[in-house]
Amino acid sequence: MVSELDRAYIAGLFDGEGTIHFKRGIEKKKKHKNKLEHRYSNSLRLSMEIAMTDESVLIWLHKTLGIGTLNKKPRKGLRKDGTPYLMQYRWRATFRDAYLVCLYLWPFAHTKLPKIQQVIEHYAKKKNKSLNAEIISLEEYRIQKNV
Repeated sequence: MVSELDRAYIAGLFDGEGTIHFKRGIEKKKKHKNKLEHRYSNSLRLSMEIAMTDESVLIWLHKTLGIGTLNKKPRKGLRKDGTPYLMQYRWRATFRDAYLVCLYLWPFAHTKLPKIQQVIEHYAKKKNKSLNAEIISLEEYRIQKNV
């Protein structure tokens, strides 16, 4: 379990350095039997990530949450003075992992709060017994915490 202090710090870090991608729409996909034809699917793309040059912070984040992946982010090109850019590292969580992180961050987030609420509300509609997290009602939480 992640402590309240750690969740508050991670929420601040995510508000400043993070991003959430939440998009629903029609996607064109290949059919497996005949590569010349395509099928269309109503798809959801959901991910959240933090990219920064300080690897130690992202290692701590990854170990603390126990969710997501941590990778090097490829560098492209050179600066105007010809020196290479610093290596960036990226922590990323997708779909249900992102949902669990959003549950941790929701009480403390400010800048990313609308997107975090969008993710929570999307999963709150589903009856997922496979998730070990309690699905919360945002209005009830606000009343309990007097937010």
